[in-house]
Amino acid sequence: MADSKLLVPELSETETMDDETARFEELLLQASKELHQAQTTRSESTQIQPQAGFCIKTNSSEGKVFINICHSPSIPPPADVTEDELLQMLEEDQAGFRIPMSLGEPHAELDAKGQGCTAYDVAVNSDFYWRMQNSDFLRELVVTIAREGLEDKYGLQLNPEWRMLKNRTFMGSISQQNIRSQQRPRIQELGNLYTPSSRPAEEGPEKPHLNLWLEAPDLLLAEIDLPKLDGALGLSLEIGENRLVMGGPQQLYHLDAYIPLRINSEESKAAFHQKRKQLMVAMPLLSVPS
Repeated sequence: MADSKLLVPELSETETMDDETARFEELLLQASKELHQAQTTRSESTQIQPQAGFCIKTNSSEGKVFINICHSPSIPPPADVTEDELLQMLEEDQAGFRIPMSLGEPHAELDAKGQGCTAYDVAVNSDFYWRMQNSDFLRELVVTIAREGLEDKYGLQLNPEWRMLKNRTFMGSISQQNIRSQQRPRIQELGNLYTPSSRPAEEGPEKPHLNLWLEAPDLLLAEIDLPKLDGALGLSLEIGENRLVMGGPQQLYHLDAYIPLRINSEESKAAFHQKRKQLMVAMPLLSVPS
């Protein structure tokens, strides 16, 4: 099993939030690039033409920004939960709920006054979009997640205040987007993973929520929710060929998870995201899962 050195220097208490986010994104991009270069060429994506939904207006330090919320049946829907169940998940600070989105590239446009502005297209599943149209709560949630996603992807700082345009459903033109041909397969949730050292919740460290998915055929990503921590200080992480063990400071957390894939522990990397309070782990695989 690999030792916890994989946490250094990727996990650093002295790094700013923006610095560590950029370093982790650079880490994943490098790992993904190296893995894709080693794979045989094959189509992993498909083009979609999102349909117009509604348009919101906000701004950044560089001027007006419009976000076209679009939809396509080709984008997978989120988990089918009720609004009450979703609200409870959010109140309990659980990050297991995801809304699949396709974030388009920025495109320069002219607003109604002929002034320059920037527009982004964000697409969600069509069925979910129509459900969202009947729920102010879901609409607010989607706009918030879309805004944060654009901020993370493009390094923006968008004004959280926004308004929906009444007389137009999109700004500019909606371009085609590339999405994965297949939804990233969810491997297992924490409750289904083999945890040999599990213990009752009232005794000992807390068992954190673990989210796993395949980012590429040979790259497994993990998010471990650690809402009680503000940084990486005191965290330990060990990764074996098919096992992930994490310990938290002052015995706040303990995770011992069996992962039914062959992991390249020597090339695995990790970083703590302060804003999300998550330990994010990139694990190259030794073989393509069948």
